Amino acid sequence: MNNEESAIKTTYFSIAGNLGLALIKGVAGLLGNSYALIADALESTTDVFSSILVLLGLKYAKRPADKNHPYGHGKIEPLVTFMVVGFLVISAGIIAYESILHIQTPHKVPKVWTLYVLAAIIVWKEISYRIVIKKSKETNSSSLRADAWHHRSDAITSVTAFVGIAIALIFGPGYETADDWAALLASGFILYNSFLIFRPALGEIMDEHRYDDLIDEIRGVSLTVKGIKDTEKCRIRKSGMKYHVDLHAIVDGELTVRRGHDLAHELQDALHAAIPTLGLISIHVEPTAR
Repeated sequence: MNNEESAIKTTYFSIAGNLGLALIKGVAGLLGNSYALIADALESTTDVFSSILVLLGLKYAKRPADKNHPYGHGKIEPLVTFMVVGFLVISAGIIAYESILHIQTPHKVPKVWTLYVLAAIIVWKEISYRIVIKKSKETNSSSLRADAWHHRSDAITSVTAFVGIAIALIFGPGYETADDWAALLASGFILYNSFLIFRPALGEIMDEHRYDDLIDEIRGVSLTVKGIKDTEKCRIRKSGMKYHVDLHAIVDGELTVRRGHDLAHELQDALHAAIPTLGLISIHVEPTAR
């Protein structure tokens, strides 16, 4: 299974998990008098739609390069990430607004059993986060990383809901709004996580220099190719799950044009073999100084 197929399979896992949790949280929140759980259900619902966006983006990014897209279609990934962040920000705003309304409105203390529901949700969401974030690192997918952080933010909102409900139950009358304050606090966490997701995606779409370790690896592999004396400029841009490279390779200045051309192709083959995540590699041959 290649990176694209692995990422798509992981997204199906996210969609199924979020859909199931949205139903469980919504029912538990309504029956258990917990707005924090209802807010949690709202976030899980937006997670379903954002995961669908990630799925569509990954499928589009799989398309091969063509005349109009010589570097492929991978730039759709950070664009999808921006939309996912938009979902997060909107859900945080709705949760904050509704929490403030509930704080001002008297209501019943949540049921004790809602704590057990939240405990199970927290464990599941953290497991989901670890599964998806691992896959995002293996596939170099920024949109899958955003999807992973959706799971983590969901776990955080569930933790704050757990604490809020526990306070309301322990201290009794007068502390009913602890549940709502917990939901308000969770909206702040969601906004913060939104920035953590947004910043790398912005760097990716702006071709920001963020790949020093990869450059060191490329230079190291280059020096193993017989005839390559050294390397100079090395520029990297990320598109989807691939890294496109522009590299200046230094060779003996007395070589023929044909031999320099052949060396450039040998270097390309060596880099692709050693670093499978590389996409297009453009080699500019430089002669050694006289």
